[in-house]
Amino acid sequence: MRLVFWAGFWAFLSDQASKYLVVHILNLRDVGMIDVFPPFLRLHMAWNEGVNFGLFSNSSEAARWVLIVIALLISAFVLLWVWRDPPGKGGLIAAGMLVGGALGNVVDRLLYGAVADFLNMSCCGINNPFAFNLADVWIFAGAFGLIFLGGTKKPS
Repeated sequence: MRLVFWAGFWAFLSDQASKYLVVHILNLRDVGMIDVFPPFLRLHMAWNEGVNFGLFSNSSEAARWVLIVIALLISAFVLLWVWRDPPGKGGLIAAGMLVGGALGNVVDRLLYGAVADFLNMSCCGINNPFAFNLADVWIFAGAFGLIFLGGTKKPS
């Protein structure tokens, strides 16, 4: 479980540090957008009150707290799962990344009332209107890793 902790710690820290940098240091909340390597990478401030891609965002305080509770329950479930049925090192790292990313987005909802999304990537003539953050990367990579590397028990 130590590996889960450290993977989660670094995922959480990198997410929160990147958000602090873009929101407070680069002042992206007022600037709105910064071209880093257009069109491939832009920093584009988006406050996500829902889940991925703004789904289920209705600006209600109740929805905010429901999403916080869901993220905490999923994190607890993942931790219980890897504790009961420990995967290999890759699975433990994947679990930590997922939990660290989920907790990063929980902190955003507590601090700002919404998740701070800021990474926007487009390519090849396709203009992507969506923004994401490092927590989303960690959650996706962790879930993907758990699908392929999670659990050691064979189904009966």
